[in-house]
Amino acid sequence: MMNDDRALSFLRMIRHAQRGRLKVYLGYCAGVGKTFQMLQEGQRLKADGIDVVIGLLETHGRAETAKIAEGLELVPRYRQEYRGIIVEDMDPDAILVRKPQVVLIDELAHTNVPGSRNPKRYQDVQDILAAGIHVITTMNLQHLESLYNVVEKAVGVKVRERLPDSVLAEADQIVDVDLTAEDLRRRLEEGKIYPSDRVKTALTNFFTFSNLEKLRELTLRELASQIDLRRREFSEDDALSMPDQIMVCLSSRGPNTEKLLRYTSRLAGKLNRNWYAVYVQTPSEEATVIDAQVQRYVSETLTLAKQLGAMVFTYKGEDISDTILRFAREYRVGHIVIGRSKAKPFWKRFGRNRNILSNLIKNAGGITIIVLDTGEEAFSPAKSGKIASEESPAVETVTEIPSSPAAQLTLSSLLSPDRIIIWDQPVRKEVALKALIEAVTKNNCNIYPDVLLENVLKREDQGSTFFNEGVAFPHVRVPGLADPLIALGLTKKGISDVSTENPIELIFLILSPAEKPDVQLQALGICSRASQNRHLLQYLKSAEIPDEVIEAVDNIDI
Repeated sequence: MMNDDRALSFLRMIRHAQRGRLKVYLGYCAGVGKTFQMLQEGQRLKADGIDVVIGLLETHGRAETAKIAEGLELVPRYRQEYRGIIVEDMDPDAILVRKPQVVLIDELAHTNVPGSRNPKRYQDVQDILAAGIHVITTMNLQHLESLYNVVEKAVGVKVRERLPDSVLAEADQIVDVDLTAEDLRRRLEEGKIYPSDRVKTALTNFFTFSNLEKLRELTLRELASQIDLRRREFSEDDALSMPDQIMVCLSSRGPNTEKLLRYTSRLAGKLNRNWYAVYVQTPSEEATVIDAQVQRYVSETLTLAKQLGAMVFTYKGEDISDTILRFAREYRVGHIVIGRSKAKPFWKRFGRNRNILSNLIKNAGGITIIVLDTGEEAFSPAKSGKIASEESPAVETVTEIPSSPAAQLTLSSLLSPDRIIIWDQPVRKEVALKALIEAVTKNNCNIYPDVLLENVLKREDQGSTFFNEGVAFPHVRVPGLADPLIALGLTKKGISDVSTENPIELIFLILSPAEKPDVQLQALGICSRASQNRHLLQYLKSAEIPDEVIEAVDNIDI
């Protein structure tokens, strides 16, 4: 009965949707039954008259799985040669041409063959959703990027295929496919998961009772966290008071920075807060001073931070601890996450930045400082004391995103066609900022464009908001402003005088009331989510006039 209720819930959802809806069957290990349940739902939807096809199915030789798929249309895979071998994989273009109502796609975290439409299968799924096709898919929890270190420590496995947490967070439904460790091992012994020649090795290695129990507990905790997050995500009270943002401090030479980012991502998720990844660039680390290898490391670190959901900032400052605290106070940060410094050579034990951590603790003024050991041993958020224990006490099997209250700020409510500018040719940074400022202030006689431009450029000089990922968030607080204002610039050929790995395609100019610091945080969060929404970005790249931009924003509803 419960499975029938789930199918009916998703059935009602897809009949009233314009964009594609995503449903994820989530498990803790191979063999728990994710694919089987996905196919069962596909059969029920077909029986209800829904046009459903299989986009990608991996039976792994399991007879029960193959049998339940009988009668469902299978979209042919495409064949591609890779290193002299013919490889078959899902054909997203064929799915888009076929355009069913629902497509079943196995193994969401799969990495595609080089030369495919997208590097990862989850990106194929996002393209399919953007075309208005609903997707039901499967994945194991250990493939979440933020859990890489936790899983490695728990079961001793380095998970190579990973996807951003945001992919699961944006799912319309999540179904936990659960099975006790005893029952899963019994299924393995009966040959229902792997061929008989692999069973003994699997039982003594990955499929140990201890490993399975750890992964199962981790999955149940994560689902509880997702449920609690969605319950609070659109709460008007939470949206209007966000005093406890989180930041992580990044270094150009810090060990295991990935661990810092993954921990902070999970902490932010538990507390339902925005989080910022801040790299303080001292004069000795200007781009003209540091070598190419260090520059590449910094760039890759900031890219991972964005993939994990952070808003990334590079701030200039000679005194690192002072710059960190100035940022924390302006952006209402309540928790600062920093890695424990390794021993410094003698010649670095003097000067302004000789003891960053001690200075942070001394001058924090009520801000919580979280110091992580980023040595070789992986860490677990469960060892972080009080903060990490803030879990939801209950576990449910299906989660759905609630409707947002009318009072909540949205990108649609902050934009209008007269505040959108599209450039077909390369444009200089200052020219673009000036044009956006003029657009956002032309109907507001209380704001002086020249003064505003000066303040924005001053902020940019302090720390550029034009990032390597092709997006910019120039922002400033304006005294006396009643409500936040956003202007959006789309550049078809980038900003000519800004050197980034990817051309700047989107510029969100954000003005917020100086007397309401929380509003700036909300507006930044909205624009950050918009810049990471694959559906919206696809629409914006093809927009030719402001009205098309507004239509795209309205459809995505950020």
